[in-house]
Amino acid sequence: MAGAGLTTFALLYHVQPLLPLLADTFKVGAAESALSLSLSTGALSICLLLAGSLSEVVGRKPVMVGSLLLSSLLTIAVALTPSWPALLLARMLTGVALAGLPAIAMAYLGEEMQPKALGLAMGLYIAASALGGMVGRLVTGIAADHLDWHWIVAGIGTLGLISGATLWHLLPPSRQFRRQSPDPRILIGSLLAQFRDPGLCILFALAFLLMGSFVAIYNFIGFHLLQPPYNLSQSAIGLIFSAYLLGMGGSAWIGALALRVGRHRVLPVGISLMAVGMGLTALTPLPAIIAGIALMTFSFFAAHSVASSWVSARATTGKAQASSLYLFFYYMGSSFVGSGAGLAWERAGWAGVVVLVGGLLALALLLALSMRRHA
Repeated sequence: MAGAGLTTFALLYHVQPLLPLLADTFKVGAAESALSLSLSTGALSICLLLAGSLSEVVGRKPVMVGSLLLSSLLTIAVALTPSWPALLLARMLTGVALAGLPAIAMAYLGEEMQPKALGLAMGLYIAASALGGMVGRLVTGIAADHLDWHWIVAGIGTLGLISGATLWHLLPPSRQFRRQSPDPRILIGSLLAQFRDPGLCILFALAFLLMGSFVAIYNFIGFHLLQPPYNLSQSAIGLIFSAYLLGMGGSAWIGALALRVGRHRVLPVGISLMAVGMGLTALTPLPAIIAGIALMTFSFFAAHSVASSWVSARATTGKAQASSLYLFFYYMGSSFVGSGAGLAWERAGWAGVVVLVGGLLALALLLALSMRRHA
């Protein structure tokens, strides 16, 4: 599962450090270049709901394996597209295909792991996902100074095919899975039932706010650091994505810590530290910006680990659907805020992005504090 999580997020996010290159290649603006990521995450978020319901009927493993193989083929297709509209279409379809893995992986772990081990297992899965995001961004960013971006994207798609074949051969079949009726009325009823839990609704909102804030920072930090007084190269900017290593450590460690001291205590701390990291990026010295990115990355994955495991623990039925809803709002945040931050960038520069993210994190902190009533 860890390898599948790594590959999924490499396939999804490897375009992020390429945004300035895509803007230059296809002669589009910064906000429009961000559509290559926002369309993927938007399509992913919508299709997560369908994928979660599909897996309740046909099983977890077939959907996850098919998702990984198809999204890898579509990534290779991105490298072959001749025009900007064709690239956006291929990226959108990649998001559709990727929907079959993230939520179902969370449900698989929720069903197959013992309750005491769930927090650590979810943290390790998210750590691998963080590594995938880092590998996709870091390798792409560094390689972009030496190779044409088409070859880089094709290489990532090829690695995805290898990962999909490995998942098919090595992942054990579900033992605790109970197939649901394919009746759409039952599946829709089970999906809507998740909204009857106020705590789950708060966690869904937090997914939107936290992921939106995180992606907004990472989407446009490259544009910021390519400009004076920094004038960094693509390789140097790519190295900044190694901050994802902190996300790996944060998610695994915080997942276990939250079980000991309480998720309702750990979650607000993670969000507060995200805000501190975001504030550091508003300073001029480059070391302060790098420290801010590192702190925000660590804190984001810590908060995400706590919130996602909380969803799995709270959902009494339809765990895959509950996880799908969490990730639906998670990726909708990436899509809407990631694109909206482009408008803030074009109108007010990096200061506009920081103000937008600061407002979102303030709201997220208030919601996290309210979860103490639902602990």
